[in-house]
Amino acid sequence: MNLNLSNIGGPSRLALVAGALLLASCGSGGQDAQKKNGRGQSGPAQVGYVVVQPTSVPMVVELSGRVTAFQSSEVRPQVAGLVQRRFFTEGAIVRAGQTLYQIDPSLYQAQASEAQANLESARATAEAAKIRADRYRPLAKMEAVSQQDYTDAAAQARQANAAVAQNNAQLRTAQINLRFTRVPAPITGRIGRSLVTEGALVTTNQADPMAVIQRLDPIFVDIQQSSAEMLALRKSLAKGGLAPGSATVRLKLEDGSDYGRTGTVEFSEVVVNANTGTVTLRARFENPEGLLLPGMFARASFAQAIDTQAFLVPQAALSRDPRGNATVYVVGPGNRAAARTVVANRTSGANWVVTQGLAPGDKVIVQGTANLRPDAEIRPVPATTPQRIEAPKGKAAEEAAAKNKGG
Repeated sequence: MNLNLSNIGGPSRLALVAGALLLASCGSGGQDAQKKNGRGQSGPAQVGYVVVQPTSVPMVVELSGRVTAFQSSEVRPQVAGLVQRRFFTEGAIVRAGQTLYQIDPSLYQAQASEAQANLESARATAEAAKIRADRYRPLAKMEAVSQQDYTDAAAQARQANAAVAQNNAQLRTAQINLRFTRVPAPITGRIGRSLVTEGALVTTNQADPMAVIQRLDPIFVDIQQSSAEMLALRKSLAKGGLAPGSATVRLKLEDGSDYGRTGTVEFSEVVVNANTGTVTLRARFENPEGLLLPGMFARASFAQAIDTQAFLVPQAALSRDPRGNATVYVVGPGNRAAARTVVANRTSGANWVVTQGLAPGDKVIVQGTANLRPDAEIRPVPATTPQRIEAPKGKAAEEAAAKNKGG
């Protein structure tokens, strides 16, 4: 500090010099106190720890899926003809057996009438043949007619009965075709738009359906999981340490919102898709409001397994190096900080799920980790203990008081 005191009188000059020396001594004393006490108190840094124990943690996976109708039926004609009338409203709910279309029945009514007439003719012929065979039977015994004549008459009666059966089958076929001119709904569900109009010609072998009916409540969500992930899961289950998870599924819609209802996994496919390398898991959801529609994409999350030997560590306790390796500090021998490299690939709520690197009973440091270094001396306390900052004592207290007085 440089002061120009040449223009100041004797007493005033002495007062200024004394004040400057006092300020200098206060500043140097405060700096020395900070150097000695570090953070304002002596001794090792206090840290908070939690004791970890293995627990059961669900392995929740989130996979993409697509909504699929519970039932789907294409309405197709079983006879050919012109569509005379449509009986449903597009987009409405239709019931199984409800008539949807009327195909012109004229030709099929005529065929049924012809089959009925042929049946009556065959019955008359069969009756005459039976009477003739009955008459020949006693005559053949008396040898009034030859045995061959009786045999021919009996054979003609049996042929006539067979003709009756044939014509009866033809009549039933004609009646069925006549009934098919009224096209019914195969299932109960919501019907889409009509793909044919009144006056259109439909055939039994046409490529396009007349309409499509889909049952949307309940509804399926087909979830895709890679075969590699499923294989790894099955190996882990076989080795132990993992238990099968619950089948409850939660759904996140395309806009990011959660679907309010939970579903259940119905089954898993037994083959792998050769094009995508995935296995399909099918989940079933209730859909009374019709919010889920076939073709929608969604994200499904569910606990596929339960890790029974995992550790839950608060996220504040874990840090990662530039390579992404996870590290935590534990209370080591002699109350010194010990760094542990752990495996933590996923989270559960506010905790990291550590699967390797920790042992039961380890004291993981969760408070005061900012300036920790390996093998640093620490004063561990349970994480619930509040941090205490004590007032300085002895010489440090005198220096602090002098600093405050000088300030």
